Amino acid sequence: MASAAALAALRDLQELRELRDLREHGVADATAGHAAVLDRLLPAPPELAGLLPRKGLPRGQTVAVEGSAALLLTLLAEPSRAGAWCAVVGCPSLGLLAAAEAGIALERLVLVPDPGPRWPVVVAALVDGLDVVAVRPPQQGPAGAHRRLAARARERGCLLLPVGTGWEGADLRLSAERWSFDGLGEGHGHLRGVRLLVRVSGRGAAARPRQGWLTVAGTPSPTASVADGAGGNVVPLRDGAGPRAGAVAAAPARRWA
Repeated sequence: MASAAALAALRDLQELRELRDLREHGVADATAGHAAVLDRLLPAPPELAGLLPRKGLPRGQTVAVEGSAALLLTLLAEPSRAGAWCAVVGCPSLGLLAAAEAGIALERLVLVPDPGPRWPVVVAALVDGLDVVAVRPPQQGPAGAHRRLAARARERGCLLLPVGTGWEGADLRLSAERWSFDGLGEGHGHLRGVRLLVRVSGRGAAARPRQGWLTVAGTPSPTASVADGAGGNVVPLRDGAGPRAGAVAAAPARRWA
C-alpha cells in the first residue's frame, strides 16, 4: 500500500513538471522547450567543472559516482542551489542533516532509503518528474535495468547518478581516490577543510582521464598544492578507510565503492 501511494505521488509530481513546462514554453513550443531542456547544463562545483568536458553536468547523461558519499552530496548541492529537484534512492545512511549542511535544499529533495525489489520502477518514476536522480542499485537487479533507466533519463532530460561500482555504460565516471585534511599536523592543529582527489573518466571527450582536488567541507589552505595535496594529511581511499562517518557532517565519509 505504501509503495502504491509513493508511486501515485511520483506520478502527480511528473504531471506538475509537465504543467510547469507548458506554462513556461507554451503549448506550441512544448517540443522545442523539451529539446532546450535536454541541451541545458546543470551546474557543477567550480573545482570540478574544469575537469568536465562541457564544464557542467549535461541533462540526460548518466554519471557514475564512486568512492564517497561526500562526493555525491557535493555534486547534488550545485544543481539544488540553482533550483533543481533531486532524489536519492537506496542510500539509507544518507541523512537530512548532512544534505542540508552540504547546501542541498531539503524542500526540493526526495529520499527513498529502501525502494524494495521494484527499485527500477521507483527510479523511472522519479526520472520522469525530477531533474537529478541518484540511485545505489542492489547487487542483483533485473536484466537490462541499467540500460533502460539510462535511456529514460536521456529521453526525459534527467541527470542520472548511479552510486557505486558496477554500472555499465555510464557517460562519465567520477571516482574519489583519496582524502586530504587541511590544518591537521602530527598531534596538533585544527581541521580547516576536507578535500577529495576526484578522477574523471568516460566516453568521447572524457576518454582521457583527468583528476583534481574538490573541496567537500570547510576552507582548505590556499597554499595547498592541487597537484599533490600538500598542506594536509592525505589518506588513500582505495587502500584504506576514510574518516569515520559523521566526523565531518557536511562530508560523510562512508565509502561507496
